[in-house]
Amino acid sequence: MPELPEVETTRRGIAPHLTGRTVQAVAVRQRRLRWPVPEALDAGLPGQRIERVARRAKYLLLETRAGHVILHLGMSGSLRLVGPDTPPGPHDHVDLCLDSGDVLRLTDPRRFGCLLWTTRDPMQHPLLRGLGPEPLSDAVDGGYLYRRSRGRRAAVKQFIMDGRIVVGVGNIYASESLYRSGIHPGRAAGRISRRRYQVLAAAIKAVLEEALAVGGTTLRDFTGGDGRPGYFRQALQVYGRAREACRRCDGPVTQKVIGQRSTYYCPRCQH
Repeated sequence: MPELPEVETTRRGIAPHLTGRTVQAVAVRQRRLRWPVPEALDAGLPGQRIERVARRAKYLLLETRAGHVILHLGMSGSLRLVGPDTPPGPHDHVDLCLDSGDVLRLTDPRRFGCLLWTTRDPMQHPLLRGLGPEPLSDAVDGGYLYRRSRGRRAAVKQFIMDGRIVVGVGNIYASESLYRSGIHPGRAAGRISRRRYQVLAAAIKAVLEEALAVGGTTLRDFTGGDGRPGYFRQALQVYGRAREACRRCDGPVTQKVIGQRSTYYCPRCQH
């Protein structure tokens, strides 16, 4: 699944090509995504100038004066800029045709993504309203995580992946941040000290910033808005490395399921 660095990489890739451009037409070939593509999008978006391309958590927002497009890439979705004569593939579900001649094409093989339209404040949309702060913002620090964790019995990995606590810390980056922090992913969130949360908050920011610098992580499906893969995979310390040697202690990296997600950690280095 594209996580925050991959979504932000996509945003940075497409924003220069979309900002200031007018959407001339919308071509919907498949409406049945995670939620149906609304016909209001077809009616409201054409003729509108894209003022800004923003991101909130893992959602992309295309801002116009008439409303906002809310877009999520789901499990394996991607956005590409293609020429107007590029034939669509079987999983190319929606095209936004721009006055530049470019076409922003949404590809989503599993159809777990979404493309919605709202004429209201997008931050009050049900998908966005209850989200926690951005992980790279000043709002997320050790003190914040410590306060929100008090009394919680859930595993710390589940805690930092909870979008109501902090957005955008997906499975890959949660495992990597906890490894850097020396914190066992199954430890109860409420039993971690303020000092250790300070280390964890710093690790989350560092891991995400490093991933952003190299365009995210390509595991199976992800490529950025320019079609290039992300290269953070080469820097992964534990994720996807079950039974391989820990880069610190040479002990075996362990894989287990926490909160229905594969989790990777070193039992010697994380406690």
